[in-house]
Amino acid sequence: MVIDNQFSGFSAGQTAMIRWMLALILLEIPIVLFCLSGCSTTETQAALADGNCSLPATLVRNASRWNGWGVDAANTRFQDARTAGLTRETVSKLKLKWAFGFAGATEASTQPTVLGGRVFVGIRDGTVYSLDARTGCVYWVYKAAVAVRTPIVIDDSGLIAYFGDMQANMYAVTTNTGELKWKTRVGDHPYASIVGAAKLASNRLIVPVSGGNEEAAAAFLDYVCCKFRGSVVALDAETGQQVWRTYTIADAAKLTGRTAAETEVWGPSGAGVWSSPTLDFERRAIYVSTGVNYSDPPTPTSDAVLALDMDSGRLLWAAQFTSKDRFNFACFAARPLNQDNCPPAPGPNYGIGMSPILRKLAGSRILIVGDKSGVIHALDPDAQGKTVWQTRISRGGVMGGILWGAASDDTGLAYFPISDWDAANPAAGGTVVALRIASGEKLWSTPAPKPTCVGAAGCSAAQAGPATAIPGAVFVGSFDGHLRAYANADGA
Repeated sequence: MVIDNQFSGFSAGQTAMIRWMLALILLEIPIVLFCLSGCSTTETQAALADGNCSLPATLVRNASRWNGWGVDAANTRFQDARTAGLTRETVSKLKLKWAFGFAGATEASTQPTVLGGRVFVGIRDGTVYSLDARTGCVYWVYKAAVAVRTPIVIDDSGLIAYFGDMQANMYAVTTNTGELKWKTRVGDHPYASIVGAAKLASNRLIVPVSGGNEEAAAAFLDYVCCKFRGSVVALDAETGQQVWRTYTIADAAKLTGRTAAETEVWGPSGAGVWSSPTLDFERRAIYVSTGVNYSDPPTPTSDAVLALDMDSGRLLWAAQFTSKDRFNFACFAARPLNQDNCPPAPGPNYGIGMSPILRKLAGSRILIVGDKSGVIHALDPDAQGKTVWQTRISRGGVMGGILWGAASDDTGLAYFPISDWDAANPAAGGTVVALRIASGEKLWSTPAPKPTCVGAAGCSAAQAGPATAIPGAVFVGSFDGHLRAYANADGA
């Protein structure tokens, strides 16, 4: 199905919106490395010209590492100065060390993982690279079946790398050579995919399963919508065998009716898990966030944070933020009522794309998550997900609010990049907001500068990607092509 050629019935603005949403599923991330001193572009160019590394392939044990999506079990996206190799004072001294171009590709689709002197990253054609972090030379490549969107996760031994692809295959390969150890398909629907990074919990690999491709396919009049339901799957990390699976929707889809075009309609559906799970070893719990329902009937587990038992996958509790939020790409079309797959009176499409952040407070703990409505929610993980506070930080929208994530450091703050993308106004959106995690109080808010790329395709001030924090500074990327560092104390 070639989506770009089948936008009949959609306005130019709607077409731009759909293409932008699809781009977010396969987010473009160039691979660049910065250094503080001793940068040698000559060495970098020589290594890249030769292509393959001549150094030993064994991983080097050192302090510099960023493993997986959220860097720790709690998905804080925060590193101390020693591990990061950076402080607020040294950020201004960063300069380009090397840049790596992917042969024959125009997009990269994963957040890089840095560990043991290597950079591990996958791209849209399914190629996974192991690069030398010092020079950018190539140790090995592995070709997956389809696009790789997930960050790579390395086990504690440093010997095995895990990643998923857009057909819901999970792979385990050796870090030294890229040799395949096992491959397991965790999706049970043709449009199932893995977008969020898996998490390792001892000898189990916790895998989130999403289905955004079915949400997009629903835009076509002859598509039977919708049967996908999100899930979380636990695999044996050694063998790839399934240990348990928990669906985000308890009941499988059933035939519920037909459109005016006589196409079958099925439901309930959707509630995919787009982001990396958060692990709570104190309660032996897993926290995941979910997206919208694609069709009727609505379920109480869409647009929600779910808590699962780490050992069995049993649902412990669910906290839903937007009820009756049924939405798919057919809802962008200006067609007669009931002609297509858009549910009657669809919801606002306020699904959750970020991983919940688990933090300790004085005498308690808190779980923080933001959604596309522009609201940040704080839950008590020790009281069945009871709401502690809620704070609105943006107007929100279909591509608004918080899309992929936030960061929280050890000062009691959390930092949220805002998307609020607007096709008609590239200068809209892009603010970064800091909140006190104990109360939800806003400490500071820094608007994005006006983009200098206005007029170029894809240009926007929107900051859809996640924040990353080190002591004293917060890093946020923008669709205007810039990576910016903000002071954590005041947002300057």
